Amino acid sequence: MRPRPRPRTGPGTVWQALPARGYLLSPWPWRALAYLATGAVAGAATLVGIVAAVAAGGVLAVILVGLPLLVLTALVGIPVARLERHRLRLIDRAPARPVRQPPATGPWPWLTTRLRERATWRELGHALLFALVLWPLDALVVAFALAAPLHLAVTPLLMATAGGGEEAKVLKQWTVTTWPAASGVAVLGLLLLALGGYALGLAAGARAELTRVLVGAPREDDQEARVVELSRSRVRLVDAFEAERRRIERDLHDGAQQRLVALTMALGLARLDAPPGPLADQLAKAHGEAGKALEELRELIHGIHPKVLADYGLPAAVADAADRSAVPVDVTLELPGRLPQAVEAAAYFVVCEALANIGRHSGATRAAVTGGHRDGRLVLRVRDDGRGGADAAAGSGLTGLADRVSVLDGRLSLSSPPGGPTLLSVEIPCEPCDPRDHRERTEPCA
Repeated sequence: MRPRPRPRTGPGTVWQALPARGYLLSPWPWRALAYLATGAVAGAATLVGIVAAVAAGGVLAVILVGLPLLVLTALVGIPVARLERHRLRLIDRAPARPVRQPPATGPWPWLTTRLRERATWRELGHALLFALVLWPLDALVVAFALAAPLHLAVTPLLMATAGGGEEAKVLKQWTVTTWPAASGVAVLGLLLLALGGYALGLAAGARAELTRVLVGAPREDDQEARVVELSRSRVRLVDAFEAERRRIERDLHDGAQQRLVALTMALGLARLDAPPGPLADQLAKAHGEAGKALEELRELIHGIHPKVLADYGLPAAVADAADRSAVPVDVTLELPGRLPQAVEAAAYFVVCEALANIGRHSGATRAAVTGGHRDGRLVLRVRDDGRGGADAAAGSGLTGLADRVSVLDGRLSLSSPPGGPTLLSVEIPCEPCDPRDHRERTEPCA
């Protein structure tokens, strides 16, 4: 069987269509005409809107009502640029606008975010250029490339109708009095109309390129927007991960743990009521196993997300981890208030992993956890007097925690020369939160 031929696709832009055969018989001249004609109409409307808004704002500024209107006039480029992107689809591929997400919902965060964007001011410049210069050029191109040749092409018709068969005015400049001259002017008009089709395509293509430069994002802005969005997506993943850990902790605490507590109590009561013998021995054994399972479940819940961290904050959780450490630990941690929950969780698990490594590998006799909040950053130091030689890349468990800290724009560093001491440092940018307004996110709390 012969392979099925692939369907042929037409040109995707006016620049690709211009050198192709059959351009004049394709939809592209009409699309170029539609682009330029709608540009003339939209530009005139933009000019009227800007003049009206500025005039109203200037008049009302006396009573301070016009000041917000003047500020909003600076945002006129946003809807104009959006309209331009839709019109670009007539002859070209419309560029996307990388929009930065406001830090919170509401009109004020949206307004401040838009006013700080370079794209907003670039689009305002495009709107002013569009209203003052570009739309008259669009109208002139349409007039000279289409209207004038079309008027020449209908000269015989004008001579037969308006001139009574004796004369016709050509472009209101000269008079044609004979039919051969009228026919010659008509042929000239058809030739100019064909050339006008190409002129419309060239003008529309150049106009679209200028619009793309003005309302499309430069490469560096696009890359910056991608980096910002990637960072935000990583933070959202951390928040979702922490929320899921808290949900699992609550489900285990309120579900499986309560059932095990009830089972342990029931076995204890049955053990007391049972007479001495094999049954009592089996009940005692089952009661002991249930107690061990309950203890292991509590340790598991504590490792998923300790309740003391959610209820009392990082200092209490670190103190609790120090009490459970195999090595004596001195804790000196002073914070002005609660921190964002993702920051508290990351710092807590770094401390827990560090204390676990000290107990298993360092041979230390004592450790210390110190830190506080300084210059907009949470700073933690975990030190021990062990043998040193620790390597974060050698399977200590700190690599994943370092990645987790880096998501929060933090930094984790390890200093462990042979012979000790070992010092683990963590710095995470954050701002304290009001305990009554402790939200589950990484942004600074208001």
